[in-house]
Amino acid sequence: MKAIVQDGYGSPYVLKLRDIAMPVVGDDGVLVRIRAASLNAADWHLMGRLPHLIGMLLRSSPGSVRGFDVAGTVETVGRKVTRFRPGDEVFGTGFGTCAEYVTTPEDRLAPKPRNLTFEQAAAIAVAGFTALQGLRDKAHVQPGQRVLIYGAGGGVGTFTVQIAEALGAHVTAVTSTRNLDLVRAIGADEVVDYTKEDFTRRGQRYDVLFDIGANRSFADCRHVLATNGTIVLAGAPKGLWAILARLLKAQLLSRFGGRRIASFLARGRHDDLIVLKELVESGKLSPVIDRQYPLSEVPDAVRYMGTGDARGKIVISVT
Repeated sequence: MKAIVQDGYGSPYVLKLRDIAMPVVGDDGVLVRIRAASLNAADWHLMGRLPHLIGMLLRSSPGSVRGFDVAGTVETVGRKVTRFRPGDEVFGTGFGTCAEYVTTPEDRLAPKPRNLTFEQAAAIAVAGFTALQGLRDKAHVQPGQRVLIYGAGGGVGTFTVQIAEALGAHVTAVTSTRNLDLVRAIGADEVVDYTKEDFTRRGQRYDVLFDIGANRSFADCRHVLATNGTIVLAGAPKGLWAILARLLKAQLLSRFGGRRIASFLARGRHDDLIVLKELVESGKLSPVIDRQYPLSEVPDAVRYMGTGDARGKIVISVT
């Protein structure tokens, strides 16, 4: 099969389209014929040597084929699989989805939303998990609460705006000028153009600051928090050491600084895929896709993602 393989470390052009062996299906595995995949920040970070090695040690990125999101059709299933059979249309996550086929455990998949294309469905899982688990499980968002989303125009941000609205929150979206109409269209109650206004100096207070931008100090962020408010760290600064320093500081401030700061890594869960599927099918959630690339142009897609200019998700069309 054809797959995008990471051949070294550095720029997006270490990613090469190669012919590799088909994956082997285990007893609890599902072989998916991939129709579409999408990119996430992890695909960019893992081009560096140290993040890649740490990812392998943590078993978050075994192998060298890039991509985590997937949508496609079930080709074969392992003998212990009960949820799926060949021919089913599915979406979810796997390791190495910028390829023609991937194997993944059945609990990382769910039936594809019936009202979406494969390309739309492939945009959901990782960004959707991040938004849902950050808002529901870390911030415990309740109807009527005020949620500020910093970095609302990207892949995670566009999901967060919609899911926060679905949870009944009043949503303020902070983004650049070019994304203002987009975040309004997907349901934001208020918008702030960060190129013209500093959201930390508006005098407003929020129950939750969902921080995807990851480039403002915690001292600045505390200016916008209501009493007992929560900062959810959903984005990562550029550079491994900057990421580690920010996470360490968050832990210290959360423990000793009198503010609740929640950092987390989204986890692939079948039950949460079903929640996202139901939100889509009820009309409360719609993936926002900026650009679509063929499998052979994944290096260009990753380069574009690295510019920080993407509006919504970048999707890879495989077959």
